[in-house]
Amino acid sequence: MKRVIGSVVLGVVLLAGLPLGAVWGADLKAIQTQKTKDIVVTLLSESGQWTPGKNTFVLECTSAATKQPVDVGKVTLSTSMAMPGMAPMLAGATLSPEKTPGRYLGTISFEDRGARQVTVAWDGPAGKGSTQFSVSVR
Repeated sequence: MKRVIGSVVLGVVLLAGLPLGAVWGADLKAIQTQKTKDIVVTLLSESGQWTPGKNTFVLECTSAATKQPVDVGKVTLSTSMAMPGMAPMLAGATLSPEKTPGRYLGTISFEDRGARQVTVAWDGPAGKGSTQFSVSVR
């Protein structure tokens, strides 16, 4: 039941274009922040971490110089987890742009705990770029 309610809330957020924190009534906490050239990429969630199962989050792109949101256009986020003796476990996020340029609402699911290599790539008005960093699923 809790998972269904969470999905309904996220659906309303996506349709209404409301900030995640405004709907949940909570401040968002940084999961990870990564600077690349002149763009700062920040993953945010209510808990400040990713856990096994379905996760909702905000991906925010800001200018390193001005700290203001930057329209980076089309964005993708994917993860991989090295598995000894096996092919890496891959997961991709679903991202939807918010009304504020440079902010995207996302969902991603993980089968288990462990360190994930995250790749964020973008192509738009701010140019083309990508960055990689590690995030623990706890």
